[in-house]
Amino acid sequence: MTGMTPATRRLVMLCAVLGIVLAGLDGAIANIALPTIARELACSETATVWIVNAYQIAVAVCLLPAAALGESIGIRRVYGFGMALFTAASLSCAMAPSIGVLVGARVVQGIGGACMAALSGALVRSTQPRETMHRAFATIALAVAISAAIGPTLAAGILAVATWPWLFLINVPIGMVAVPLFFRVTPMSARRPQSFDVAGTLLNIGTLGLVVLGVDALGHGQHTLAMAEIAASLLCGACLYRQQRHRPAPLLPLDLLAIPLFSLSIATSICAYAAQILAYVSLPFLFQSVMHRSAIATGLLVTPWPLLVAFAAPWAGRLATRYPSSLLSSIGLGVLACGLLALALMPAQPAIADVIWRMALCGIGFGFYQTPNNLTVMTAGPAMRSGAASGMLAVARTMGWSFGSALVVVMFGLSSGSGGAIDCLYLAVAFALSGAILSASRGAIRHERGA
Repeated sequence: MTGMTPATRRLVMLCAVLGIVLAGLDGAIANIALPTIARELACSETATVWIVNAYQIAVAVCLLPAAALGESIGIRRVYGFGMALFTAASLSCAMAPSIGVLVGARVVQGIGGACMAALSGALVRSTQPRETMHRAFATIALAVAISAAIGPTLAAGILAVATWPWLFLINVPIGMVAVPLFFRVTPMSARRPQSFDVAGTLLNIGTLGLVVLGVDALGHGQHTLAMAEIAASLLCGACLYRQQRHRPAPLLPLDLLAIPLFSLSIATSICAYAAQILAYVSLPFLFQSVMHRSAIATGLLVTPWPLLVAFAAPWAGRLATRYPSSLLSSIGLGVLACGLLALALMPAQPAIADVIWRMALCGIGFGFYQTPNNLTVMTAGPAMRSGAASGMLAVARTMGWSFGSALVVVMFGLSSGSGGAIDCLYLAVAFALSGAILSASRGAIRHERGA
């Protein structure tokens, strides 16, 4: 998008950040409210779990279709539609009279969230000049980290003074400002008109949706059902690959995955996010059940990780203009591995300071990995495929989280006491080191762009 003034670019970035904050806060605060919602809507806690599951499944299955639509009809239209849909669905969630209506509204909210998640990277690439793109991706990483850091605390604060519908109502004024501003300042993007791939979309829904369902079933001890759903997901994935092989602009971006720099960066992302979720899920158990910290204390102990991501991401973005992304991401994941190993080797009853510096080390490492790697993913392929690249980056995050979540269940099933949490941390170290090796291997690729 040429001809945009710096002021207009800043406004577009503001809208993009607001969209990320909307989705990020919502994902972070929903879990906190489940017991309250179960009590006030007179439903079982099992039913309320679908408030989270429905959203996650909707996001997962809509990422690639949203990215394809962004390329076909324009990033501006799809991203703006997603933001508007998310805002309207948030209002519907707040007004839901029953658990069924609330779950349905969460599905719609997930569709809107997927449109924003799938195209945020493409929006940055299409509106920012190359010399400032590193700062834009650092800002995106900063928004994600801050949302994750303040989400649980904000949820607890709202529930302390108001009812659960206000957890969703806080999205509405943000969206009412962001949506019209976004459509006003964002110019139309380049389009590649093409027919919508219905068959590919259905196979994508089966592949990613069944993965999320399988992980959930595994978490509830339904091992037979979980294995059946994961096997069906693999079958759908094989059919999707076969169906997509000969398409000129495939929904599953096989053309981009054929680029070694792109595919290695996606594999690095999967490893990094698997390491992250292994730690995020296991650490609260370690702090509360083994170290006997309160829920509030646990929240404070976890907070240094996302806060230091927010600190490190802008620095990594600046360094990405001078040093290869492969080097920066490898260093970041190496530091993350060191932090995770330090957490696994903590004494049984560590002082608060002993926990904080370890969590801070993890946050610094993850922040140094994230911005350079995302920048490489978004610039490894042609600009006309930025929507597909952005969608695939979001899919990598979802795959890493899903795979890591499944492994948490396996580790806790194989171990007892604190052993499960410690084993998860050691496994997270292995994933972080694997990501570092994959990232370093990109340095041998002749055409790496150093960003």
